[in-house]
Amino acid sequence: MNWWQSVGTTPTVVEGDFMRAVWLREFGGPEVLVPGPAPDPTPGPGQVLIDVAHVNITFVETQQRSGHPGPPRVTPPLIPGNGVGGVIAAVGPDVDPALTGRRVVSATGGSGGYAERAVVDASAPIEVPAGLALDAAVALLADGRTATMLVEAVGVRPGDRVLVEAAAGGVGSLLVQLATRAGAHVVGLAGGSHKVGLLPGLGAGLAVDYRVPGWEDRIRDAVGGIDVVFDGVGGPVAQTAFELLVPGGRMVSFGLASGEWSPVSAEAATARQVTLVRPDVPPARLRAYSGRALAEAAAGRLRPLIGQRFPLERAADAHAAIEARSTVGKTLLDVS
Repeated sequence: MNWWQSVGTTPTVVEGDFMRAVWLREFGGPEVLVPGPAPDPTPGPGQVLIDVAHVNITFVETQQRSGHPGPPRVTPPLIPGNGVGGVIAAVGPDVDPALTGRRVVSATGGSGGYAERAVVDASAPIEVPAGLALDAAVALLADGRTATMLVEAVGVRPGDRVLVEAAAGGVGSLLVQLATRAGAHVVGLAGGSHKVGLLPGLGAGLAVDYRVPGWEDRIRDAVGGIDVVFDGVGGPVAQTAFELLVPGGRMVSFGLASGEWSPVSAEAATARQVTLVRPDVPPARLRAYSGRALAEAAAGRLRPLIGQRFPLERAADAHAAIEARSTVGKTLLDVS
């Protein structure tokens, strides 16, 4: 039996012309992510073909799948996925053949990642440093870039009291490590005892469960006020965290685990003498942040937390776990 027959789809094609993939043919819940065959891609001019080993899943992709109106929008049918890691298997006719065989991570341009193979522009892949596992590199592709950029944008200084929300998540777990290395006193905020229990091992001096009423009082009693808030939750948690900031504090929002962005207004921030940091980084610099995160990990100074992995065919289960907020760290799809 061919692979596509085992999942209930039987195209009239010659075996070998197709690869395994996961399709999004309509918006909806995780169940709309369905395994099925897709034509084998071929690199054209200026492109390379990657044999995919691991796929990076982001929260944004769960929103795209559900049809959330916010950017970036996608139009079904398509193969989702914007981050992959693997080995360059072939190059286009005008691309340096010496790239073949290199271990790389790469954005795909917004789609095409949930598959055995992906074609990308030859300028897109970033070579994985020697000594860094490919799955760790994939886990850092988006989250490492984001965390490195946020720490620099906010300007974390030695002695800063830094509150990291969603501190057991993919970005949050890296922020805890980076802020600690910068000399800050880090308070990690997470939901549930299991997630909170992971935070001291990442470097958090204080780990707090925001599901426990009065969590803000525990922080205030322990450190007084907060100088920097990394907001990965949004909603009421972001509002409460904002109220912990001292004059001269900085706050940056990078996620909405609660389902809504931070409600803090520019006017409220001005009244409290707080700066709302809104990074505006050109694409070339974002690539540099990814490279820096990979180098830090290869040197043993940054460790991505890979909390759960799913085989490619179970992409729907991976999305369901992320939306249920039962995941920790990074969620990967293992392809090979």
